[in-house]
Amino acid sequence: MKAYIDFLYKFRWAITIMVPLLVMMLASSLKHLEIDGSYRIWFEEDSQTLVDYDNFRNEFSNDDGIVIVFKDENGIFNKKALGSIQRITEALWEMPHIDRADSITNYQHVHSEADKPDDVLVDDFIVDDLDEATPAYFKQRQEIATTDSIIVNRFISKDATTTMIFARLEADANEHGDISAEMMGYINPLIEAESNKTGYKYWLNGGPAMTQAFVDIAGHDAMVFTPLVFLASMILLFMLFRRVSGALIPLAVVLFTFLSVLAVQTLLGYKLNNFTANIPVFIVAIGIADAVHIYSLWLMGKKEGLDNKAAVTHSLHKNFLPILLTSFTTTVGFSTLAISDIVPVATLGIATASGAVLAFIISVLWMPAVLLLLKKPIAVQNIEKKEVKSYGYGAFIVKNDKKIVLLGTLIVALLGLGILFVKVDSNTIKYFDKEVEIRKSSEFTMDNLTGSMSYILIADSGKTDGIKDPEFLHTVEKFYSDYQLMFPKDVRHISSLLDTIKRYNKIMNQKEVIPKDRKLIAQYLLMYSMGLPQGMEITDQMDFDQRKLRITVLTNIVDNTKDMKMINFAKQWWDKTPYAMTLTGQTAMYAYMAKDVTATLIYSLSLTILIVSIMMLLIFKRLKILWILLLPNLLPVILVIGVMGWLGLTIDMGVAIAGAIIIGVAVDDTIHFLVKYFDARKRGLSMADTFDEVLHYAGRAILFTTIVLSLSFSVFAFSTFTPNQNFGVVTAIALILALIIDLLYLPALLHMADKNTNYIKENHAQ
Repeated sequence: MKAYIDFLYKFRWAITIMVPLLVMMLASSLKHLEIDGSYRIWFEEDSQTLVDYDNFRNEFSNDDGIVIVFKDENGIFNKKALGSIQRITEALWEMPHIDRADSITNYQHVHSEADKPDDVLVDDFIVDDLDEATPAYFKQRQEIATTDSIIVNRFISKDATTTMIFARLEADANEHGDISAEMMGYINPLIEAESNKTGYKYWLNGGPAMTQAFVDIAGHDAMVFTPLVFLASMILLFMLFRRVSGALIPLAVVLFTFLSVLAVQTLLGYKLNNFTANIPVFIVAIGIADAVHIYSLWLMGKKEGLDNKAAVTHSLHKNFLPILLTSFTTTVGFSTLAISDIVPVATLGIATASGAVLAFIISVLWMPAVLLLLKKPIAVQNIEKKEVKSYGYGAFIVKNDKKIVLLGTLIVALLGLGILFVKVDSNTIKYFDKEVEIRKSSEFTMDNLTGSMSYILIADSGKTDGIKDPEFLHTVEKFYSDYQLMFPKDVRHISSLLDTIKRYNKIMNQKEVIPKDRKLIAQYLLMYSMGLPQGMEITDQMDFDQRKLRITVLTNIVDNTKDMKMINFAKQWWDKTPYAMTLTGQTAMYAYMAKDVTATLIYSLSLTILIVSIMMLLIFKRLKILWILLLPNLLPVILVIGVMGWLGLTIDMGVAIAGAIIIGVAVDDTIHFLVKYFDARKRGLSMADTFDEVLHYAGRAILFTTIVLSLSFSVFAFSTFTPNQNFGVVTAIALILALIIDLLYLPALLHMADKNTNYIKENHAQ
């Protein structure tokens, strides 16, 4: 250590200047940093989910698009409302990347005239020139629409007050990069102008609107809450150390670390998203602990009368090993995320693991060099070079160890029981706060019109022209019935070419049923296809060979668990038929993604716990009390999850991320505590003196780190992104619990183990 300090002292100016310069050179690449909210980033290119979706788009076009919903309390069948629908529909047809636009005005109505009952007509539901429409005409259109199962809960609500316009994106719209921002750049001015003209409130849904909402919130949180975390940390560090250097130097370590990590990520071509936008905050949690421990003991040494070089030597001597060990455990722990097939999760793991390495290097290289340059004198206080003064802390632990363990165990058991009631669940729309526009839009659509989510089912008849087979169509019809019966509240509308075939049969044969004659079905499809205007063909409803049929299911916003139940029920239902079925669409993809991300994080968390257990054993070599050494790392997570279970809260992506941070910081604190504890015991100190020494050399830094991180992370409670809210609140609570466990429960257990067994004493004798 002396040779290393001499090296730092000799090159202190060079190190102090060169490290920031290197970081700034790397950071120059951050001007190319981008945020990507596209669904594709969550899947490997060979992911079956993505393959199924791409195959669907190649055969049936797209399910993604712009959804515009508005309400007229007096009903939409009037000139103002219908005129607005017509103008928006026509404008959408002309927009780049739009394949087609559908609404109540251009809905292709299949009907016959009273005087020519044998002639089937297909035309726009609403006349082009609304000036020619009479009140009687509007009343007649409303009566037809509100009794038409194809229209109701799709284009209009049952009470005819709310309507939807859907503009479908071209199949390859996002092939060369996400176009959400471009699309919203076209849509927003259109809606603003229309709103000024009519006074209606227009609600926007669909893939581009949601993706842009993700991007906007990720950008907002990164630009607002990350600086706030830094500002809060700086203020708290200044209040705790009462020195400018105590605030700026630890934060500089963190700043240099996360700038380097983000720069490397940018150079490698990675983009930020809502998941990885919090990398800087992870780096704060990792880097600030090392810096605070080093600065705290340096300051303590200075106050005890040591010169600058001696104080730095004293701090590094006490901290180098625990910082090395904590950095190693953090690196290995977060590296477990790198095995994930989900790109943002793997990226986060690699970035955070590399951040732990960089934070260690900067903490033990640049920070001591800066401290060696500080010349401002510090008043000497209570110089005690040989002995650590008694705080009464050690005596309290020794005297009350059984009471602390008993009370702590009861609390752990009570709160831990809540794990039995906790659910792993999430929902893409509910990731947004209730006041966010995209969530309000989705909920408005659900409450006033129809389901704002949709599944796409591709039913495969197994043979060319198979969709014309009456038996196949009866199976589709049975699925309609069974699915709506199974999920009566959540399945709002099901549609396919089956509805059109039955409608033709009603007109021709007065029965809205599936014809028994295959040739008649073929005739109906041909008649319908020939009657449609250009651009509104039925190629998006069936494949070229007329073997596969597209079924669209509109559903309410439900939690991920319900999503998966609905998806699995559909799959299992079709598995019992002679036909094959593929379920896809963006709603299904987000359901798979949310399930996979949360499951991956929980798996990684479990693997991290296993690795930490092994590393604790290798570091401290005490198998028989390994369970004591691990408890401080596990209990904060267990207790927080237990509390969530009692409160009926669910584990989502934000909570799962929080688990990794909690364990990382808890392991840091525990290792610092244990290294100093075992060192003191080896030197023969009594238990009371041992705990006082631990508090003297580690407790202050552990306390400061907890205060800074818990209060700083609490600012995320004000985010409008629910996982970020949960991440901040859960992490803050868990870190406080970790502090209490490290400073009370752990030493009480150690004292009881030391007093009642020979495990530790035998090790001392060795």
